[in-house]
Amino acid sequence: MKIRVVSSRDEINTLNPNEKIVHLAFRPSNQDIFSLVIRCPEVKSLHIPSSYMRTVSRSTKIYLKMQGIELIEGDVWGHRKDINEYYEIPQEVFDRLKQWRTDKMQEKDIIEKLTRETRMGPDFVSFIVKNN
Repeated sequence: MKIRVVSSRDEINTLNPNEKIVHLAFRPSNQDIFSLVIRCPEVKSLHIPSSYMRTVSRSTKIYLKMQGIELIEGDVWGHRKDINEYYEIPQEVFDRLKQWRTDKMQEKDIIEKLTRETRMGPDFVSFIVKNN
């Protein structure tokens, strides 16, 4: 699974319209989020750092919910945008998820364990578990 990392509002207009998950590494305004949703109609999730999440307006959160887009709090640790514009979740995460499901592990336990092992936020891990 690839996450498109966007580090400035100027990049929104250059996004591929087929992007599914986008991490906003800057403090987005309501207009930035609306522009992104218009540019990428297939987006399923917006991933935003905790410090920026508090500045997202209630109306924008409601709009995203109405569009079926999840607003997820979290960071992409150790990613260097100058090397690759995408952050990729390692295949091992999906392999473990599949194995734990085969072992009939409960979803909340899977989320807790993956959060500990991967340094990804619980909201994002929950999104991965529900969508894979």
